Amino acid sequence: MAEALGPGAHVLNACADRYHFAVGLGACLVAQKVSLLPSTHTPEVMRQLQCFAADLVCLTDEARCDIELPQLRYPLDTLAPAAAAAPASAVPGIDSARLVAYVFTSGTTGTPVPHAKTFGRLTACVREEALRLGLGAQGCAIVATVPPQHMYGFESSLLVALLNGHALCAERPFYPADIAAALARVPRPRLLVSTPVHLRALLGSEVALPEIDLIVCSTAPLAQQLALEVEARCHTRLIEIYGSTETGQIAVRRPTQSPEWQLWPGVTFTARDGETWAQGGHVEEPTRMCDVLEMTGRDTFLLHGRVADLVNIAGKRSSLGYLNHHLNCIPGVLDGAFFHTDEEHTAAVARVGACVVAPGVDPETLLAQLRLRIDPAFLPRPLLMVARLPRNSTGKLPQAALRSLAAASLNTAAAG
Repeated sequence: MAEALGPGAHVLNACADRYHFAVGLGACLVAQKVSLLPSTHTPEVMRQLQCFAADLVCLTDEARCDIELPQLRYPLDTLAPAAAAAPASAVPGIDSARLVAYVFTSGTTGTPVPHAKTFGRLTACVREEALRLGLGAQGCAIVATVPPQHMYGFESSLLVALLNGHALCAERPFYPADIAAALARVPRPRLLVSTPVHLRALLGSEVALPEIDLIVCSTAPLAQQLALEVEARCHTRLIEIYGSTETGQIAVRRPTQSPEWQLWPGVTFTARDGETWAQGGHVEEPTRMCDVLEMTGRDTFLLHGRVADLVNIAGKRSSLGYLNHHLNCIPGVLDGAFFHTDEEHTAAVARVGACVVAPGVDPETLLAQLRLRIDPAFLPRPLLMVARLPRNSTGKLPQAALRSLAAASLNTAAAG
């Protein structure tokens, strides 16, 4: 594959199969190319990425891929039989300073912002992860519900396997029955890398689960009650990972035992003008964190939610994370989320709304339950009952997507 990638220096690895993605990543390393890992593949983002790297080609394993870039398809029809049958060569040595990938955040203007990831720092990060997760010398099989293109999936489902002697499951199961089947097909010890959304759906299903030796969770803070239910149902440990696209993973906790997070060695937090910055260790450069963090020790902290989630109504403070927690604890609610009704919100917003998936529960009952749990100032206006929430591939809910869903629901109701 390294020979087939062509003369360009940049590759968009869009392979859905985790093994295909791994082969593509290895080929880029061997061929001195850089993998580009954006958070989305919309036409506008692709246009902006071409401005960043004019020689960009897309590696895909889909029969019909709508990404508007020059495409190379996996499996490679261009590989000669002799090359495909060539004997295995020695594992190549990769310089620690080698630029492996650019991961992209959206930025305040919507333009993708690149963050460089070098081989040595990625290696240090995921080897520390293996230690924190208690993954011993015995290899384990890793099943993941998150894509390898996402920073969490890139590190915890792919690199932790490649750099620590473990095995990865190529597929990405989504529904509870598929997750259970994928786990059952791999040998023990087995590890599930997932998100709060997938774990909540797994608990709510009637699917029988095989023994799971460890569950790793990230992308959003996990409620302690859900963590307790997961450990009890699956007879396992659940470890939560904290990090960001910019920093990669930098801390862990076991939420059933402590609310505190423990930082990676060498990583420190510094307060600057009311903001928290991470630096040191494997973090490539000082990075502003988008969360409200409280240091409780030299290398421990509490997470109080995202800065953008803070809500101040009539002099009363809360956060979207706190409101979402109480909303999803109401019996009959399958999924739900609060959102800022104003796209250009500040910390002092006029009101918040909520979209809720709760078949068989009427809005009046939901509001009555919320009044028992949260301050009336934060009751959602509007409260919209919807069929599903517009979560992305890692279970996250962009505020813009929630506002669009709310607007569509209100327009439908008005038309009716």
